[in-house]
Amino acid sequence: MEGSDGITELPAEMEWLLAREEIAALLHRYAWHFDRNEPEQIAELFAEDAIIDYGPEFPPIRGRSRIAGAIRPGLQERFAATSHHISNLLVVPAGSHRATGTAYVYAWHRYRDGSPDGYLWGQYRCGFVRDVEGWRIQEMVLAVAGTVDFHRAAMHPIGRRE
Repeated sequence: MEGSDGITELPAEMEWLLAREEIAALLHRYAWHFDRNEPEQIAELFAEDAIIDYGPEFPPIRGRSRIAGAIRPGLQERFAATSHHISNLLVVPAGSHRATGTAYVYAWHRYRDGSPDGYLWGQYRCGFVRDVEGWRIQEMVLAVAGTVDFHRAAMHPIGRRE
């Protein structure tokens, strides 16, 4: 359908499908840059007022400008290698420029100190916002179903029903 400005407009359903794909690509880029040890590129995926909560043993990171500095020590000093796998993405629209979502994460970590490799199974629970440059992560909370030989003991639980 053509809009008043002569530009073809997509039906709302199609526009939302494109937004969902852009959000999925955003989370895949997060995993890509994390595994490549690129903290500055990770920070660029977040909104200016972003909040990241990796769990109770790691203070929340507030603001895009603080992200690279907060995650750099772990990426460069703790991990020799990582591999993050994102799947089971569920995205819910919350307006034309906002969305919420949950993506499953499986992550493997090789430690520089020779500790056994660490494994984590969990979820990234996110809020997303679209700005002039595209979709950004506004909030990310890591919730965990389980770990093996992971370097932190206290994590936010996924909230599984008993």
